[in-house]
Amino acid sequence: MAEFDLTDAEYDAATRRGEQAGAGQPRPSSVYYDPQTGLIIVEFLNGAAFMVPARSLQGLEKASDAELADVEILGDDGLHWERLDADFTIAGLMAGVFGTRSFVDVARKGGKARTAAKIAASRTNGAKGGRPRKTVG
Repeated sequence: MAEFDLTDAEYDAATRRGEQAGAGQPRPSSVYYDPQTGLIIVEFLNGAAFMVPARSLQGLEKASDAELADVEILGDDGLHWERLDADFTIAGLMAGVFGTRSFVDVARKGGKARTAAKIAASRTNGAKGGRPRKTVG
């Protein structure tokens, strides 16, 4: 890795630019795994929260509840699982980036698979009247 010689003034200026860039961005205050729902929940200082299905993330598909619960905030914008050697940016997760393109493509294709069991379940549901209509309320 290259070494850089910075003056105190350059360092202070870079630090100020970093703080200004992060100003106005929601800062995470906590993160936890909810085993009942299977969700990773990120709470922000402004009161907002974001949830993502834990086992939809690349590298977390087969993790135990204990491994998923061992999550921490990394810096101001990341999530880190030490035991699983997994890291994700919160912004990436909010944008729907759950892994590499090839991981996401495989997961997407899995949902489109037409198996005998899926066809049978669809026919059974259809015989019951199909999918219930959404109610506006």
